[in-house]
Amino acid sequence: MKKIGVIPNIHKDKDLETTKKLVKWILDHESIPYLNEIIASKIGYTEYGKSSSEIYRECDFIIVLGGDGTILNVARQCAPYSTPILGVNLGHLGFLAEVDNGDIFDAIEKIYIGEYTIDKRMMIEASVVKNDMEIVNFIALNDIVVTRGAFSRMVQLKAFVNEQYLDTYLADGIIISSPTGSTAYSLSAGGPIVYPNVELLVITPICPHTLHSRSIIVSEKDRVKLIIDEGNQDVMITTDGQQGYKLSSSDTIYINKSNKYTNLIRLKNTNFFDLLRNKLSERNINI
Repeated sequence: MKKIGVIPNIHKDKDLETTKKLVKWILDHESIPYLNEIIASKIGYTEYGKSSSEIYRECDFIIVLGGDGTILNVARQCAPYSTPILGVNLGHLGFLAEVDNGDIFDAIEKIYIGEYTIDKRMMIEASVVKNDMEIVNFIALNDIVVTRGAFSRMVQLKAFVNEQYLDTYLADGIIISSPTGSTAYSLSAGGPIVYPNVELLVITPICPHTLHSRSIIVSEKDRVKLIIDEGNQDVMITTDGQQGYKLSSSDTIYINKSNKYTNLIRLKNTNFFDLLRNKLSERNINI
């Protein structure tokens, strides 16, 4: 009997109709749905409400109803447990979701009979150090960004790779991206597109003051260090564009490959380049 987590984006699943149908299908197929306690109460399945830790720790896999943003959020929480994720697209075309809304039940049936693969995606982590003490730690699937606050001027950051001085950036900020995140914020800032199963880090300045500042690729074994210069008071670090933390002048940030991975369920031979062309065409149309 399988235990299946169901995590919807309540803004994209109107009235939780898709969630209700999915939970009923799971029960009809002699499996157990695991739901957030509030969601379970809203759709009349209180007995299947669980804590977040129970969902990520105990489920065989998790179905995420939403888009790439929802999947990114779940990926960070799943990471300590290596729980596989099936992304179901309820919004615009994304890079992480595997199936569309109308294909959910066919997808689960394939998972039940083992017709799937696991796509392991490298994650990155950041540590913020003050006075030689780590004060906060973050993990991300897409990127970790150090950027100026809403009302500040450009921030000045000293960058090092394995303690070797790289450059001092006067810019709106710096993006440290994983291969998965290379098609997100880093791409918008002029960074390269990286095949998602390659393991490396991409360092991309955001709107740098000097024209010679360009993206740099380093290996997955390297560690990036960023130091905020004195006088920069309004600086933030964000993970996947979702979590934020205010930094102080002279804080040091260490960023490197995490030992955790996001495990995405793949049901077909997804062609990354087809998806890339479609996504980039969509961006051009929107512009």
